[in-house]
Amino acid sequence: MLQRLFNANRSTKRTITVIYDILAISISLYLAIALRLGEITIKLDLPILASFATTLLISLALMIKLGLYRAILRYAPLESLLSIAMATTFSAIALACSSFFFQSDIPRSSPIIYLLACTILLGAPRILIRNLIQFSRYGINGLNKTDKYKEPVIIYGAGYAGYQLAQNLNNDHKYIAKAFVDDDKKLWGNKLKNINVYQPEKLDELARRYQVKTVLLALGSATRSERRAIVDQIEKANLKAQTIPPINDIISGKARIEDIKPVAIEDLLGRDPVPPKLELMNACIKDKNVMVTGAGGSIGSELCRKIIAQNPQTLVLFELNEFALYQLEQELTTLSTKHPEINTKIVHTIGNIQDQQTLEQAMKDNQIQTIYHAAAYKHVPLVEDNINAGVKNNIVGTWRCAEAAINTSVESFVLISTDKAVRPTNIMGATKRMAELVLQALSQRQNTTRFTMVRFGNVLGSSGSVIPKFKEQIAKGGPITLTHPNIIRYFMTIPEAAELVIQAGAMGKGGDVFVLDMGEPVKIIDLAKRMISLSGMKEKTHNTLSGDIAIEITGLRPGEKLYEELLIGDNVTGTKHPRIMRAEEKFISWEKTKEFLNTFSESNDKAILTDKLLKAPTDYKISSSTGNPDNKILKLANS
Repeated sequence: MLQRLFNANRSTKRTITVIYDILAISISLYLAIALRLGEITIKLDLPILASFATTLLISLALMIKLGLYRAILRYAPLESLLSIAMATTFSAIALACSSFFFQSDIPRSSPIIYLLACTILLGAPRILIRNLIQFSRYGINGLNKTDKYKEPVIIYGAGYAGYQLAQNLNNDHKYIAKAFVDDDKKLWGNKLKNINVYQPEKLDELARRYQVKTVLLALGSATRSERRAIVDQIEKANLKAQTIPPINDIISGKARIEDIKPVAIEDLLGRDPVPPKLELMNACIKDKNVMVTGAGGSIGSELCRKIIAQNPQTLVLFELNEFALYQLEQELTTLSTKHPEINTKIVHTIGNIQDQQTLEQAMKDNQIQTIYHAAAYKHVPLVEDNINAGVKNNIVGTWRCAEAAINTSVESFVLISTDKAVRPTNIMGATKRMAELVLQALSQRQNTTRFTMVRFGNVLGSSGSVIPKFKEQIAKGGPITLTHPNIIRYFMTIPEAAELVIQAGAMGKGGDVFVLDMGEPVKIIDLAKRMISLSGMKEKTHNTLSGDIAIEITGLRPGEKLYEELLIGDNVTGTKHPRIMRAEEKFISWEKTKEFLNTFSESNDKAILTDKLLKAPTDYKISSSTGNPDNKILKLANS
């Protein structure tokens, strides 16, 4: 009979529970008066019945509101019992108030007796049924009959997230928790769900004792740096680290415990974010009309997400790629619908940044005050093979966009630049440095528009970047292709980069070059090896032929550097933001700049364009590894 009840559908169980709760509340009301008066028979006149009915209805409404009939007790027992306690407390208050309102003869101390009786009658059966379910599933010792077929794991994190994870693993999942590990010394030696909690130093010993190969991370709100240190420990123990969705998403049904997945390399490379300064985020955006060129790209789209959160009056999405523009417009419209406080008008414009007339029309129609210019060709090999397109888009397009901004009295114009613009060894870097020079010259020519340039390195997860490429190669079984064993790059998350760009733009005075603090450089071969490890695989080398994924060195591509730099000179000063620096760099006059622009805009000859870039004051040199890295980077490159 019990088994049939346990296996009944949710609606049947919910109906039975509601009927029982009505009876339990009614009995509690009767007991409260009977115990107080010391009589089995009590007089139920109209005022008492009215008070009873009011209390019953309010109690049921509260329990429905608190989600007691939606909760799955065996997954969230503590939350259910807390909800019962809250419901019975308010129910007792309702009894006291209704007895006063209806002027019934209910004794004043009866609500206190009612509170205790109702809590017991509603809570005790739920605990009993939950224990019966656990017993039927796992037996008297708490072990499922199928536990011996499950993979043993260690849970890192003995807090609330770890407890809930262990609880969920009991429900027909492929894992079984054998031990907890936590950094908190106060927890060492304790038990959680009858499982011992150990210090991290015992990972090796625990792995051997329980034949564990996987550690599940239940770290709650741990910072990125804390996660990185923990994963380092797990890797040193030759164990595989996997992470889970947020526990609240699992309990609410938004995610499943089966969604356990390898730790994302992006979570380990990125730094702990510095909270943005609200006055800088708002300065050029809030209640203003803003345009983003290249809005459908990796940086452009993230800029749009950050911008709309500051509630501008208008946001113009300027993009050449129709599908990318459509996707972004749909995303931002949905976001605005979910957040009624956002009342931004979203305008989507298909256009080419070399078309100054279209640009001016869009700026004029929407009275644009701020522009973030993210439209550019950025892939080094592609631009190297398509010099004319790279020059026209990155240099001439930036010039046309800037002239349109001046003609329509735009207040602020922010160029998204790159570390490859510093002593460039490829066409892409040279075009971006020339774009910087164009804006610096225009800044001297007029005082209508404030031009600002923001220079930074690689962003994690952008289209065509190394991490998505490595992920794809690992998924296919390898090999991972790497151009050079000593190549080094800086990395930053896209959201952090977008926030810093907006804040840097707000500090510009005209012709400024801002450089973002990119943190520590990363050796790409180490990145590749770590991605193999995080995927639960081993590198395949000449000494370990039993490995899974090989790393192949293909040689530097045309124009590719071993390392990138952010500063041309040493003249750099700090700003209001700890991760934004202002670089003081040389620029050329508008007259000289215009001579170069005439050639870039009129010629389509690859040789002429390349020669002009070499003659321009961009420090462009055709080489695969030039520059003057500091000792720290050079040491890392040669290690």
